[in-house]
Amino acid sequence: MQRASPYSYAVFERLLQEHFPFPRRVFQVHALLLTSGVLLLDLDPRCSSAAFPYNCLAHAHLRVPAASSPPAPLRLFSAMLARGGRPNRHTFPSLLKSASASGSAAAAGALHAQCLRRGLAADRFVACSLVSAYGRTGHPARDARKVFDEMEGGPDLASCNALLDALCHAGDLDAAGDFFERMEARDPVSWTTLVSGLSRGGRHRRALEVFRGFLLGNMGRRLEEATLVSVFSACANLDGGEGLAAGMAVHAYLLRHEIELTAFLGTALVDMYGKHGRLDFCKSAFEIVCEKGVCTWNALLSALANHGKETEALVKFDMMRGEGFLPNQITFLAVLMACARAGLVEVGLYWFEAMVAEYRVAPLMVHYGCVVDLLGRAGRFGEAIQVIERMPFAADASVWGALLGACKLHGNVELAVEIGQKLISLGPQQSGRYMTIRNVYLEDGNWYAGSRMGEVMQEAGIKKAVGQSSVVLGAAIP
Repeated sequence: MQRASPYSYAVFERLLQEHFPFPRRVFQVHALLLTSGVLLLDLDPRCSSAAFPYNCLAHAHLRVPAASSPPAPLRLFSAMLARGGRPNRHTFPSLLKSASASGSAAAAGALHAQCLRRGLAADRFVACSLVSAYGRTGHPARDARKVFDEMEGGPDLASCNALLDALCHAGDLDAAGDFFERMEARDPVSWTTLVSGLSRGGRHRRALEVFRGFLLGNMGRRLEEATLVSVFSACANLDGGEGLAAGMAVHAYLLRHEIELTAFLGTALVDMYGKHGRLDFCKSAFEIVCEKGVCTWNALLSALANHGKETEALVKFDMMRGEGFLPNQITFLAVLMACARAGLVEVGLYWFEAMVAEYRVAPLMVHYGCVVDLLGRAGRFGEAIQVIERMPFAADASVWGALLGACKLHGNVELAVEIGQKLISLGPQQSGRYMTIRNVYLEDGNWYAGSRMGEVMQEAGIKKAVGQSSVVLGAAIP
């Protein structure tokens, strides 16, 4: 078979370098490489640029995720090996990012084996990518820690941040906090990683405490967008007035420093106000987002659908489509929720069908739950059960719970008891299900059965959840 000449590689290397800032042009070069036969020729191991086209193309696929599926760089790597190419230290970071994007633990492990085989695992650049990939593909935190501990020359700040991220993604937040405290140096990435990890793990109050520590140690420093987004996420998910007060304080910081609301940051702000039911601020924030994305519209639609503005949510949905935005799974979840709560059965069924037939959006369990809720609230129990029976997967507690709530609303005792038994078998320790069945009995006048349900809860050691309230006197974030 003919070998590619160093001259051929020099030409294509120059093409790739010139067009690398424009990923779609890189794909055109990729097509040229294939049609010209350069990627199909045997690679000459003596040619120093032999790996460059593959490395550059793999990186380009990552930069335009909509253009290809995450495994594309892995397929390029396989082709490179099949043609005798020699991977180098610039090859594996893109491949490991691809494995992370696809969530493939097997791919991450196989790439690590390749790194070891080629003597590249100890390279600081490669090792940092390995640590990150292990953290994001479901490996135990100890795997990332082992790579980290074996790095040549000791870890630097980038690798420390990678391990911190790995610990957070593994859910080992206590270890992440301890490691963070022991880090000799920290940068905004370090603080943002921990704040984001704590918020993602449900420790929203602790996330705000860490953020306050960052502010105290970085007075006068302009906050990064990623940091602000993580903080807004923590504020959005912190119940009571504390989260709202902190979020408003961070919003005031944006206004004082005239920080532009990008789609990423603006969505986080809209979502924060929406989660706390402040629809006035939510809509105002939405209007001043400079470049709205589908995610920004989704945050607004969800806020309106969840807080009694169902008709307005559907109007905004029409506006969103009119401006050329394609709805996704989250969009349709908000729309179906709005239809269910407004009692718009036919409208909801229309959009559920259009979601699949027109927009090619695959429904998830939550979408089926909304349709069941939609039909159940209208008393159309037979159709709701048909939807459950036709689902491509077994209904979970959220779907049955939606139908149980409708049974309580319409006093359908017989079906409520049947569904209640299914729910109890799915999750016997959730007190709300027992209480719903008990209340159905009591409202139907069956005091004996209602009292017996309370006795069953006592015998099983299940206690009714206690309601809580809180009062916040002032924002604690400057």
